[in-house]
Amino acid sequence: MPKIIVILNGKGGVGKTTTAVNLAANFARKQNVILVDADIQGSASWWFGRNQDGMGFDLAQETNPKLLSNLTKLTGYDLVVVDTPPALRSEALATVVAIADYLVLPTPPAAMDLAVLIETVRKAVIPVGVPHKVLLTKVDTRSLGEAIEAQKTLMGLGIPVCKNLIRTYKAHERAALEGVPITQWRGNNAREAESDYRRVANELQLDWRE
Repeated sequence: MPKIIVILNGKGGVGKTTTAVNLAANFARKQNVILVDADIQGSASWWFGRNQDGMGFDLAQETNPKLLSNLTKLTGYDLVVVDTPPALRSEALATVVAIADYLVLPTPPAAMDLAVLIETVRKAVIPVGVPHKVLLTKVDTRSLGEAIEAQKTLMGLGIPVCKNLIRTYKAHERAALEGVPITQWRGNNAREAESDYRRVANELQLDWRE
């Protein structure tokens, strides 16, 4: 059985698809990975479709809850990464959370984003008891203090949070427009942007081994 990693947040625009694609690309360096696009908007599928040479992992677009429930039966893959719709009442989201081995919750550190994230954890995560971690995304390099305060706030509420974070770089937008993950991007700030997701991927994998 493959390990199922679900990327979720009840709010859009938090870096969810960016995180799903770039974590899948990092995990695919050493494992057979498939990214499942369960978001009706299909952003991950659009991104993947722009790349004629492949991203190092496979992709499937599926929003049908009945079919999504069969992900545990997939063969030929070590890891399934699922990009989900930004809607807590989505049946597709509820289906994949119920079968997940681990949940990653991306969120910017701003107060309003954190409020929605905390609601997501309380309504969609805690009731199912799946191991999870919040990932701070879109972190302004000029105000890292905001991210540190957000980490402290989450830990104070008993919500696990990644030590590593994802800084804001134009590289992420440009990589998506070119149809490549950040691991294949070669423009400005490529090294910094790639290293952020590499460190997060390593941190998550250490969690799974414990």
